[in-house]
Amino acid sequence: MSKFVKAAAGIVVIAVLGWISTAPYLSNEGLGRIPGVIIGGTATEAPEDFRPLNGAVQGPLLMKQAGFPPFVNYLMWVGAEGGVITATRPDGGLWAQRVRDRGGDGWLRIGDATYEMEAIEKFGDERLAMMALWAEKAGRNLDEPLYEGSEPLRDWEVFFWVPR
Repeated sequence: MSKFVKAAAGIVVIAVLGWISTAPYLSNEGLGRIPGVIIGGTATEAPEDFRPLNGAVQGPLLMKQAGFPPFVNYLMWVGAEGGVITATRPDGGLWAQRVRDRGGDGWLRIGDATYEMEAIEKFGDERLAMMALWAEKAGRNLDEPLYEGSEPLRDWEVFFWVPR
């Protein structure tokens, strides 16, 4: 094997290990949409009520779905009685489509705790009620976009994660 091939292989290995260790990036544009593969945290039994976590844990959670590919994504969330509400833009994103196609088994890491959960997509009035809670935590109302260029929050897709 030539020195060039060895060097190229070494660079590829370093790049992949770096990506695994540092992704996902916290944004919703460019590289921020590239997921990582390590969720971390401590396996923890899910509480019956996630509402106390709303004030105790700031920022997004990490979500990893079961199966392949083993991607980890940042999600905005709000704790509720019996589970966790997450939402995503109605743009055909990978994780929402995987929930629909393969089922919602996965893990949520909130702070240092990682919970085994199952995502259930919500529709109709129930979706809007959950989205209103999500929007309130985000400091918005349902008619506002989360950021410039996104759809109004009332159009977003909602998933409710329950312990499995």
